[in-house]
Amino acid sequence: MTSVVILGGGPGGYEAALVGRQLGAEVTIVERDGLGGAAVLTDCVPSKTLIATAEVMATMENSAELGLTIRDTGEDAGVASSVHVDLAVVNARVLDLALAQSSDIAAKMEAEGVRVIKGSGRVDGSNAVVATHDDGTEERLDADVILVATGTTPRELDTARCDGERILNWKQVYNLDALPERLIVVGSGVTGAEFASAYDQLGVDVVLVSSRDRVLPGEDADAAKVLQDVFERRGMEVMSRSRAVAARREGDGVVVTLEDGREVRGSHCLMAVGSIPNTAGIGLEEAGVELTPSGHIVTDTVSRATARGIYAAGDCTGVFALASVAAMQGRIAMWHSLGDAVSGLDLRTVSSNVFTSPEIATVGVTQAQVESGELGAEIKAVTLPLSGNARAKMQGLRDGFVKLYCLPITGIIVGGVVVAPHASELIHAISVAVAERIDVDSFSHDFTVYPSLTGSVAEAARQLHLHARPATTF
Repeated sequence: MTSVVILGGGPGGYEAALVGRQLGAEVTIVERDGLGGAAVLTDCVPSKTLIATAEVMATMENSAELGLTIRDTGEDAGVASSVHVDLAVVNARVLDLALAQSSDIAAKMEAEGVRVIKGSGRVDGSNAVVATHDDGTEERLDADVILVATGTTPRELDTARCDGERILNWKQVYNLDALPERLIVVGSGVTGAEFASAYDQLGVDVVLVSSRDRVLPGEDADAAKVLQDVFERRGMEVMSRSRAVAARREGDGVVVTLEDGREVRGSHCLMAVGSIPNTAGIGLEEAGVELTPSGHIVTDTVSRATARGIYAAGDCTGVFALASVAAMQGRIAMWHSLGDAVSGLDLRTVSSNVFTSPEIATVGVTQAQVESGELGAEIKAVTLPLSGNARAKMQGLRDGFVKLYCLPITGIIVGGVVVAPHASELIHAISVAVAERIDVDSFSHDFTVYPSLTGSVAEAARQLHLHARPATTF
């Protein structure tokens, strides 16, 4: 029987374990904190649970427009004005759900016959792992296949050390038992934007400090502009081109110092300035595993590292910091190492979502790629504002759009962007179209419900019909 040892029980690790057992391998997971890893315990599950609460508040804020007011308090009194956010209860629910999800994964591992060691591990050559149990005892695990799925840790500035009370990283925000009076969010990438959006919806005075020209510099520029406009219209202060260099506690608050000498004061500060891979000191380089200058593990499309018998999955590879990608990398590693049929990871088919309000979902080619000409083809695009959609009007939605990209002549759909509530659900149809190379005509001929937001996706495909056709010669 082939022996598989997995370092890390996050999505990359536990999904790999399930495939390994399915293919008849003996599988052991070494996990320090709990099954599910950061994705379940401190990242995806907790943050999206918090965001779900914030979404309810955002819905109630639009209640007056929909004709819903508080009885006997006047026509302008929205439902949200009568709601008190008890952050202690919210965060208790967040953490309870995370632990419940972790327990469910643990039960699944036990049912499938996966051995789980609670502790830490290090690679010992390319054919063994030394696991250190919680009680300090060590155990050598011989392995035919090793999968490293150790994730990342929030990056901290030497001049802005997180204390878990006033200066926080995204793992520590759930320690709060009351809403911050004024929250300074440092970093306008996905993590910073999501937390800024959520706390703003919960009624917190939020300042978003961005070193770039706009929020979400790595996302579609049109989508980022919509989001920044929404933030500013809601009253959030967005400080663009403002690099934070330090943060300190002062009395009952915090002071964030910017590169130009300005100071921003608030009650709390959330540092969202990236992450570092958990790859140091676990024997990787000694085993012949190549790391990038940032410490990420170099892998190929089937998750192989540069040392024979060692694979890697998840955020520690630096490919895409997405739980879905980590899970797929882990599955691919097992399929390849255990001799099953496998195709390499195709990043062109990866869909992702930013859980702000509105959400931003993307798949396939990007506007930046189109404008740079790197794709070698004249990509056609259509953008439809959400404001023209009948269902959006019914729900009082004005911000957002659907954008589709297709190849000329063939009309094959190669990418898309959706900015809308629940864009994470709406993007799936476009993801299928990209993965299966469906053309705009075939896509637009399939029925959608009326009225629905998906109608805008189909309409965008219909409008691309003429763009995709070759010119007629007479």
